[in-house]
Amino acid sequence: MNLSTTALLLLDLQNDFLHPQGAYARAGQAGPALTVLPARLRPLAEAIRSRGGLIVSTLFTLVPGRGGDPIISPHLKTLRPFLGKGDFAPGSWGQQLVDTLAPADIAVEKIAYSAFYMSRLEWVLRKSGIERLYAAGIVTNGGVASTVRDAHVREFACTVLDDGCAAFSVEVHRAAIEGLRPVARIVNVAHALHEIESEAAI
Repeated sequence: MNLSTTALLLLDLQNDFLHPQGAYARAGQAGPALTVLPARLRPLAEAIRSRGGLIVSTLFTLVPGRGGDPIISPHLKTLRPFLGKGDFAPGSWGQQLVDTLAPADIAVEKIAYSAFYMSRLEWVLRKSGIERLYAAGIVTNGGVASTVRDAHVREFACTVLDDGCAAFSVEVHRAAIEGLRPVARIVNVAHALHEIESEAAI
């Protein structure tokens, strides 16, 4: 396996989701299962980058509409009524990848669960020669599952990092991981790191 054709896809690991001063924490919605992910993923990100792989960050984005209020889909407004002006805004601190993992080699804005939907993600990956993806991030049953399924139908070889993803409950996370087994390989971060280091040594 060629590490130059490998990318670590960091899904939505952003300040507004994870930082103590971000939108979710201010609303009391941040969870420890989510906030531990950046530190766990950092050694893998460093290993992939140092060996010629690509780090790609997807950034959930709320586009400002009339009066600067964010355009929010009805289902998300129902689920997260606390989201408001300035949250996940393009170019804002809250929209950015958390410092622990920054900077990514490439950042792609996303507006829906799947990072492929109406974005430049597929174009970036193809132009960069990427064939294999390690997927990590939040939430397992939302952005991770949707993006991995879309990657599968586009014939990227997908590996989901079980302990590199999280949801708002352990049960939901586990169910989502099981649901992804038909379309992706499932390993933990330590296993992926060993793979990368072993491949680089060949």
